[in-house]
Amino acid sequence: MRLLLSGLLFAVISVTAQAEVQTKAVEYKDGETTLTGHLYWDDAIEGKRPGVLVIHEWWGLNDYAKKRAHMLAELGFVAFAADMYGDGHVTDKPDQAKTWMQEVTADVEGWRELALLGLEQLKASGMVEGDNVAAIGYCFGGATILQMAYANAPLKGVVSFHGALPAAPEEAKGKIGPQILILHGQADSFVAPEVVTNFRNKLDEAGANWEMNTYGGARHGFTNPDAASFGIENLQYNEQADRRSWERMQSFFTEIFD
Repeated sequence: MRLLLSGLLFAVISVTAQAEVQTKAVEYKDGETTLTGHLYWDDAIEGKRPGVLVIHEWWGLNDYAKKRAHMLAELGFVAFAADMYGDGHVTDKPDQAKTWMQEVTADVEGWRELALLGLEQLKASGMVEGDNVAAIGYCFGGATILQMAYANAPLKGVVSFHGALPAAPEEAKGKIGPQILILHGQADSFVAPEVVTNFRNKLDEAGANWEMNTYGGARHGFTNPDAASFGIENLQYNEQADRRSWERMQSFFTEIFD
């Protein structure tokens, strides 16, 4: 019996040691701009599985966005952290981040197409299971995945974490296929109450399938432990809102994926 238990323990340790999240950089192009995203997957999982696109905050594709993609791979998904700026653009300076963000968002169609390029890289991995694909985004990334939903991108669902809340346009009425989950901080002063009200009304008018969870006392950036380091009063980590929003995302994926 002792030998049997020892053998079983050795087998468990061996499997655990072999199970590891893998990552690789993926270069792709937006015109003349070189974009570099990062693909994450658990090599202990055999066969295809659902895929999740991750869109970064306005700082660029930094370690935080990559960390979330890694966490998704740990949950069993294939995750792709997309690059929305290109040419290695990452900063911790708000003015620079705002400039880069505005350059992207000034052209809504181009903004959506840029996000779709990231989705193409996820699907091209060869590990994604059919059309079982979703997208999540943080701050600027949250607005980005909403724009993807408004364009009826081939996604089962989108999840916005403390994102900007662009209203659904008139032309999106009856055409929003992805289910929408918004995870919002009640104390986020970047998003005025009237903006939230208009956002919700426009989703209703568009006939979208949506849900919005609001976390009392949570400010902008509530999922990022380093939020306060950027020197902006409205940026603050909230451990409870972070944990609850991540759990809600997981249950949402359970609902939408076949």
